Amino acid sequence: MNIVCVEPLGISQARFEELKSHYAAMGHTFAYYMDRREDPATMAARMKEAEIVVVSNIKLPAEVLEQCPCLRYLSVAFTGLDHINTAYCQSHNIKVQNAAGYSTTAVSELAVGMMLDLLRGITATDGTIRQGGSRGTFLGRELRGKTVGIVGTGAIGSATARLLMAFGARVIAYSRTRRTDVEAMGVTYMTLPELLAAADIVSLHTPLNAETRGLIGAAEIAMMKPTALLVNTARGPVCNIEAVARALADGQIAGAAFDVFEQEPPLPQNHPLLHAPNCLLTPHVAFATEESFSARADIVFDHVDDYLK
Repeated sequence: MNIVCVEPLGISQARFEELKSHYAAMGHTFAYYMDRREDPATMAARMKEAEIVVVSNIKLPAEVLEQCPCLRYLSVAFTGLDHINTAYCQSHNIKVQNAAGYSTTAVSELAVGMMLDLLRGITATDGTIRQGGSRGTFLGRELRGKTVGIVGTGAIGSATARLLMAFGARVIAYSRTRRTDVEAMGVTYMTLPELLAAADIVSLHTPLNAETRGLIGAAEIAMMKPTALLVNTARGPVCNIEAVARALADGQIAGAAFDVFEQEPPLPQNHPLLHAPNCLLTPHVAFATEESFSARADIVFDHVDDYLK
């Protein structure tokens, strides 16, 4: 079969060459690209003769997929699948498989790191001292003793809960499905309104789907404490970005941190969050660590091997 990896995936050319030899020995062809291109024309050109494609979070709309008549399997080096037209794949018998679990530790660590940054003003005070300032009257807040609301208790949400409990935080949760192993950790499930009202920090860990799009909007933010923090390492459209920016400007909540947005960075200069106070932003890097990328490559190419078998 003709296998194509359309992007570098953060792994070395030497490893790609090993994979090429591996698939050649099995009687398959393997091509790879060491540059990441996201435009539909390039993606279609790279995929047009492939039967198996490996891709991460580059968008694959119908306009790309319909130019790939040989495609039978997508091994997606990403947890979410909302960037792929899965309806088209289903109607054309293209199997799609994600790489669940590779970034669980990476994302949960960044989520907690963002909480610590907001509470202790790490980024803000770094800027202060670089501009010749001093502590002044600055006072941070501790994570220990805070009530943190986890929205979505899948693998990443659960891992975040475990880290938070090690810090001495009280963890509450809202999820469509309650997990007994999470409850056994000492996490208390409640309704979303109850969680929003009780939490000092709200951390989002849901997938993006019809039920979660716009899950946190103006009405939900109004339920939060004025001292509360909002952290989103899930998907950008889970939040109403404009509502969050207004709430920060009006002092409805004390701060927010976003690693994900309604579009991939770079963001336009008029993006609401760029001008919102007490807002920490990172360019969708929660999943991106040396360790997670190595694990991801193992997962996606194991999936390819399993499909070939």
